[in-house]
Amino acid sequence: MSRQSYLFTSESVSEGHPDKVCDRISDEIVDLFFREGPKAGIDPWAIRAACETLATTNKVVIAGETRGPETVTKDWIAHVARMAIRDIGYEQDGFHWDKADIEVLLHPQSADIAAGVDALQPGDNKEEGAGDQGIMFGYACNETPELMPAPIYYAHNILRDLATARHKKEGDAALLGPDSKSQVTVRYENGRPVGVTQIVVSHQHIKEDLSSKQIRDIIEPYVRKALPAEWVSKDTVWHINPTGKFFIGGPDGDSGLTGRKIIVDTYGGAAPHGGGAFSGKDSTKVDRSAAYAARYLAKNVIAAGLADRCTIQLSYAIGVAKPLSIYVDTHGTGKVDEAQLEKVLGEVMDLSPRGIRTHLDLNKPIYARTSAYGHFGRAPEADGGFSWEKTDLVDAIKKAVA
Repeated sequence: MSRQSYLFTSESVSEGHPDKVCDRISDEIVDLFFREGPKAGIDPWAIRAACETLATTNKVVIAGETRGPETVTKDWIAHVARMAIRDIGYEQDGFHWDKADIEVLLHPQSADIAAGVDALQPGDNKEEGAGDQGIMFGYACNETPELMPAPIYYAHNILRDLATARHKKEGDAALLGPDSKSQVTVRYENGRPVGVTQIVVSHQHIKEDLSSKQIRDIIEPYVRKALPAEWVSKDTVWHINPTGKFFIGGPDGDSGLTGRKIIVDTYGGAAPHGGGAFSGKDSTKVDRSAAYAARYLAKNVIAAGLADRCTIQLSYAIGVAKPLSIYVDTHGTGKVDEAQLEKVLGEVMDLSPRGIRTHLDLNKPIYARTSAYGHFGRAPEADGGFSWEKTDLVDAIKKAVA
């Protein structure tokens, strides 16, 4: 039996963290291709993007493989990157949206990879293969209303609230810069989160001579608002800008790369990760789409009341449509047999790449918004964003296991 009383810590990073700047740029380019492809008469199913970004002092390099409209030029891509950097808020000497040198090295998708993805499966002239081999995990639990682990959920909320205040220039929050990190240590008793023992926030500031105490005075109200009031006590230990000054931030302070914050993007370490990053990839890449599908299924299992915790693993081979395996673990909290769930979940949703893209409506420009504060635990949006957070399979799953 798993431990019932323990401490668990998760971290988040803001939209201005160097790696997240790169994730944002990469996902903006995916959105650009999905947005402009149909205008040029290209079927969204034919769009391909695998886009990686490197950022350092006033330099951005964008590389990867694409298939899409010729109207999307390198100059347009560079402009989209600049607008993303400006929206995040970088106008500092060492990293400025208007002054940075942006190099675009995108080229057409490999014919060998394209052949595997586009290969039609035997007996079905509409089914493509997976864009790569790999394993993907999804997870859900009933610790928060959004069915996410508490530590990562609250770590995200702290930084999202601070970013909102910074963008709105609310009082002294206007003195905060784009780059920040949070970390929350949650105390569990009898398997449930009950309090916070340690809070860490390191936040860039645009006025150089601010002290850690001054930063704490700005930040603490937002941290307290983001956490359940009863979780913060006199015994909670605070670490606000523990090294002191944090004036130089973003890619000028530390280089960034797409795909280096995969645990921040998912479950904060509370669940396994298959290893593949999400940002910069179109929905043929099962690293992304199948991870979304696994979260979707796990969340619906929890929402159906069939378990308190649920981990789902899917596996794929490049060029092959159907998943090689479906694995379900309810961690001793399940109310139905896990083998039965494995069978049922493969029946209530088509888990081929085309099936996932159809069911979750993924051939859309909905990805830039996922690039910070987590891909999971967000509210489904009217235009199809975060469709994998819906709980519309609850009735079908309940009926299938009855």
